[in-house]
Amino acid sequence: MLATAGALPGGEGWAYEFKWDGVRALAVAEGGKVQFYARSGAEITKAYPELAGLGRALDAAGVSNAVLDGEVVLLGPEGRPSFTALAERMHVREASRAAQLAATIPVTYMIFDVLRAGGIDLSGVPYHDRRAWLDELAPRLGPSGRWLVPPSFTDGEATLAAAHDLDLEGVVAKRLGSVYRPGTRSPDWIKVKDEHTGDYVVGGWRTGRRELGALLVGIVRADGRLDYRGRVGGGISAANERELLRRLRGLQQVASPFADALPREDARGAFYTRPELVVEVRYGNVTPDGRLRFPRFVRVRLDKTPREARDD
Repeated sequence: MLATAGALPGGEGWAYEFKWDGVRALAVAEGGKVQFYARSGAEITKAYPELAGLGRALDAAGVSNAVLDGEVVLLGPEGRPSFTALAERMHVREASRAAQLAATIPVTYMIFDVLRAGGIDLSGVPYHDRRAWLDELAPRLGPSGRWLVPPSFTDGEATLAAAHDLDLEGVVAKRLGSVYRPGTRSPDWIKVKDEHTGDYVVGGWRTGRRELGALLVGIVRADGRLDYRGRVGGGISAANERELLRRLRGLQQVASPFADALPREDARGAFYTRPELVVEVRYGNVTPDGRLRFPRFVRVRLDKTPREARDD
């Protein structure tokens, strides 16, 4: 079951959970063993050997023939999910390599729903009751740290504010009386991303399917060069493209204004400009290497100088 993007709903008929930035996975457990499956249906059990104990924990808790829904996340030193670090784990299938990574950068399985327990299909049971079952199960799974039942809340605004303070991806609101509908993107689950905005200096652009495929943006350093923040291709309408190209062609230069060499993929087909044009960008978060995640162009900021441009 997938969530629909929208505004945060209010009222007594909703519960609120943090949105975890990881890999969605179903856990199918029986007889002390567990297998994990991605949204595509592909089995991903071998990638995460540190989660094998969940099958034994469920068996010890008296739960057999179960299907759980959750998110595989990799928590960084500050306890925040790091999708960048998780990317190193996602496609590993060789057992010794997976075991090595499990020992050095282990993942955690955040369990937020139950679809079957004791061989009984619970997908038609209201979310409120499925969630109560999970809350009752949580203390019986033991303190492994490799699987958790994260909390659910009743105050949506406070949950979203907490997600912002904790630098989490956002909130998922779930209708208390809703059933689980596999394969459906349902309005009974609403995802609200805690997005940020910032002002960035354009240092160039690259082509793509359109003449302006993406802007190359950064932040001005003390020496006047740019620290690279990534490429921004989303949100650029045809009218935006015409305006941006008109302005950028007037600033075009041969040399790159970025302090460091751009990644090869970003530099391919790039045109560079004097770092004078400022744009507002909406984004999800910033990766440890300073790149914007899920960036989207908002508007040109003619009222801002490059020195005033900064992250949110």
